[in-house]
Amino acid sequence: MLRSRVRALRYGLFTTAVVLAVCFVVALLSWLSYSDDRAVLASLTSRDTGEVVSFSDGAVEVRWPSGSARVAYENGARIVGRQTQVAFDPADPSRAVIPGSDLFLETDRALGGVTFSVAVALLVVLAGAVRLLLAVRSARAQGTTVSVRRIRLQSGLMVRSWLEIEGPVERWLPVYYDPVLVTLPSPSDVELRGGRVAVVDGVTVYPSGRPVTKHPRGRRLDNPVQPDPDTRAPRGLAAQLRVDAVFMVPAPVVGLFWAYLDGSGFTGWITATVIAAVLGLWWAALRGSDPS
Repeated sequence: MLRSRVRALRYGLFTTAVVLAVCFVVALLSWLSYSDDRAVLASLTSRDTGEVVSFSDGAVEVRWPSGSARVAYENGARIVGRQTQVAFDPADPSRAVIPGSDLFLETDRALGGVTFSVAVALLVVLAGAVRLLLAVRSARAQGTTVSVRRIRLQSGLMVRSWLEIEGPVERWLPVYYDPVLVTLPSPSDVELRGGRVAVVDGVTVYPSGRPVTKHPRGRRLDNPVQPDPDTRAPRGLAAQLRVDAVFMVPAPVVGLFWAYLDGSGFTGWITATVIAAVLGLWWAALRGSDPS
């Protein structure tokens, strides 16, 4: 009875670990960048009011009564001629910043990278913990024998296994894939615990979502009435990863969209692409994709 539990849990832990590892690396690099930028800002202890006199090569020239400096400022042409607050190093006035300059933007982006990575990690852990607790609670409930059919439904990129449960009110229960489902006759009597956890030929099959009373949408494929017992069902994480890799394909597009919104360029694109890719893999594991 541990086989399905170990398989579903192992794959879920693997994809969660991948997400957490990526989030840790992104958060660490973002924090190091943030710390460096904050150290630079902390050294600019003097304040004055100056004027932006020109813009060229991605930087504006700022002058104030006691000095002048070139400050990196994207699209700085729009502030030429304006007065602005200046923070500068009293020992080296050429080191200066003004509100909206690139250094401030980079500091905010770095802090945002830390915050976003931590938020994603917490969300992934919380979602996995809730799913696990619900499954364990259902597994401890009293069991009843019901007649079910195993079906596969494809909706978009996702293919999932469902148990079609007969009764006064027909229900459909999404379950995590297990090789035992491939050779399950249709219909077949199984033990159902808590309305969610099924025991199929001594193997515990856990839910990948809530049972529904309306036929789920998607292209349907039914198990044969008497499946070939010699059918080789996909096993192991490699087969699962090959199927779930399709959820990583949109990641570069997501990265481009994020880099465009954030203005973070190539670095932002790489970061967003990697996070989107591992989240796609994790989402497929959480939803219970079927590699068969």
